Amino acid sequence: MQISQRFDPFHPSPSIEQSELTGLDLVNGFRSGDDQHVEDTFTLVTSMAEPKRGRSTATVDDHVGERIRDRRIMLGLTQQQLAEMIGVSYQQAHKYERGINRVSAGRLFEIARALSAPITYFYEGVGEEGPQQITLHQRMQLEIGRNFSEIRNEKHQEAVSQLARALASR
Repeated sequence: MQISQRFDPFHPSPSIEQSELTGLDLVNGFRSGDDQHVEDTFTLVTSMAEPKRGRSTATVDDHVGERIRDRRIMLGLTQQQLAEMIGVSYQQAHKYERGINRVSAGRLFEIARALSAPITYFYEGVGEEGPQQITLHQRMQLEIGRNFSEIRNEKHQEAVSQLARALASR
């Protein structure tokens, strides 16, 4: 039987009886030759699912991600360690830090708790002019903190602390 109308499972044509639609040419509600219709529908649904982010929201996402990264480094944690603490993969933690994926309110709460910081910490500096670049001095401070936390021997930690105090008093 030859049917010249396009079959639409959501709006069946009254002139086509369901019994007429049997046979191998009907697969998953579409007749053979309906590939373009399926592709068009898929493209429409996919494009509807993509969020539209304006520059201002992307800037905030980037800023929050940078603050997460700075705090993690300050505490001497790896992305893997942070990810385990908040229950996500390290790839997801990386995407949060880079502002690629937005951090939900619940997830930010978990991150704040894991990093021992108030939620407001991650928004400090939002809206200030220009991107805030970490200076070389700040980068060194973060690195010192990270390296210090890697020292497992308490006597060595105390020795490094005394050295820093001695050098600072000069």
